[in-house]
Amino acid sequence: MRVKTDSRRQAILDAALTVFKEVGYDRASMAQISALVGGSKATLYSYFPSKEDLFAEAMIAAVEDQGQALLDLLDPDDPDIAKVLTQFGEGFLAFTSGAQDLCITRTAIAEGGKSALGAKLYQLGPKRGRGAITDYFAKVMANGRLRPGDPYMAAIHLQGMLATGVTYPMLFGAEPDLEPKAAVAGAVAAFLRAYG
Repeated sequence: MRVKTDSRRQAILDAALTVFKEVGYDRASMAQISALVGGSKATLYSYFPSKEDLFAEAMIAAVEDQGQALLDLLDPDDPDIAKVLTQFGEGFLAFTSGAQDLCITRTAIAEGGKSALGAKLYQLGPKRGRGAITDYFAKVMANGRLRPGDPYMAAIHLQGMLATGVTYPMLFGAEPDLEPKAAVAGAVAAFLRAYG
């Protein structure tokens, strides 16, 4: 029975993703999603208590594999910190400036003042990712490859330096201020001057 429940849940997430991509969060309804997946709205609500919860899980599920592959680049056993951070930085910018992630982030920001959706997406996405980056920095600080410090603050610094010239302008529909490789090279160099 568990397999059937899991497959039904995944079918709902897939249908929701289709509807959200086609009409956007505001215009999507649980009725549209239940019609696409087949079944009743009551079945949908038995899996997801609200459209907000369904949207958050569908969006995070859509980027889960890509996000995990990105975090897997942070190998604390690799002694070449500059190489690790450069590979991670290039992947981070490709991920955060991709059409799907920009759409999710814009929706989270738009909904943030109206509902708990923005905070939920932040917790499931960026904050969770920052936790993995923090863990990486804690390990490399502990083994002496980076100067001792606050690994959470280091994660915030790195993410901010990476995103400011590329992802942030794109969230507004503007062109990036920096070419991604140049943004990564500058961020990694500045980061290593501060923490190396």
